[in-house]
Amino acid sequence: MLLWINGPFGGGKTQTAHEIRRRLPGSVICDPEHAGFGLRRMFPPHLRGDFRELTAWRQGVAEVLDLVLSRHDGVVIVPMTVTDPGHFAETVGRLRERGHDVRHFTLLAQRETVLRRLRERGFGHLLQYVAGKNPGPARESWAVGQLDHCLRQLALPEFAEHLWTDHSTVPRTAERIAVLSGLTLRPSTEGALRTRLRQAGVGIRHIRFD
Repeated sequence: MLLWINGPFGGGKTQTAHEIRRRLPGSVICDPEHAGFGLRRMFPPHLRGDFRELTAWRQGVAEVLDLVLSRHDGVVIVPMTVTDPGHFAETVGRLRERGHDVRHFTLLAQRETVLRRLRERGFGHLLQYVAGKNPGPARESWAVGQLDHCLRQLALPEFAEHLWTDHSTVPRTAERIAVLSGLTLRPSTEGALRTRLRQAGVGIRHIRFD
């Protein structure tokens, strides 16, 4: 089974994916952003754009996930924003055509909620900027610029199943996805502080430097 976790930038996809992986033995995360940023780095800076527009990225993602699903016994988790129905058909749709069990979920929240989450995520980037390690919160500015488009597109029926997360924690959202997919997560026994520290670590590890 493949769990594709969609949603706007800053919507909680990565945190939810890592929560599921932590509590579901045998599961793995396959992040298409790795391939996307690799392709993006091949371009000179002035030609870089949204890697999701590259046919090579969409075809490559479908091919790699097809291979992983064919050879890995556990659940495969994919946190990735896809808002174009055509791109969705070339990735999620193609995997389903090849006979794979793909469960797709879109994490949605009110605009104000996502903006707050982006500000919180941007604070970690700002710390990196102060330390001289990256160009600052420009990526959050890009995400804010994409937000209205993302929320409008992802509300379309083809991007269901929709899960609203304004009043849900990451562990609860992960549990909802598991129940809807017929999966059982291990109980979470850690306290609130440990959860926040672990989630902060996940956020820091996923800071992009380009």
